[in-house]
Amino acid sequence: MSASPVCRPEEQRPDWLDSDFWERLDRLEGRHQKAQTEHESARRGLDRVTPREADELRNAWRRYCEVIDELDKTTAEFETLRRCSG
Repeated sequence: MSASPVCRPEEQRPDWLDSDFWERLDRLEGRHQKAQTEHESARRGLDRVTPREADELRNAWRRYCEVIDELDKTTAEFETLRRCSG
């Protein structure tokens, strides 16, 4: 899953989108990137767990589910922004 590239301050942003939109987009992209990083980290954690480590597996699974939930929320917000700006 990849997000749109973050617009840098030096880049020209379209005038027809107000600054509130760009601020929201920047915050959302940061959250989305963080969630993607945490998702990958959680997935790698699951790969390292052996069947004998049941407590560790439960903790890793809970973290994985929390990160997936945040990733789903940020992805849905991206879709809302795309629909509202398009």
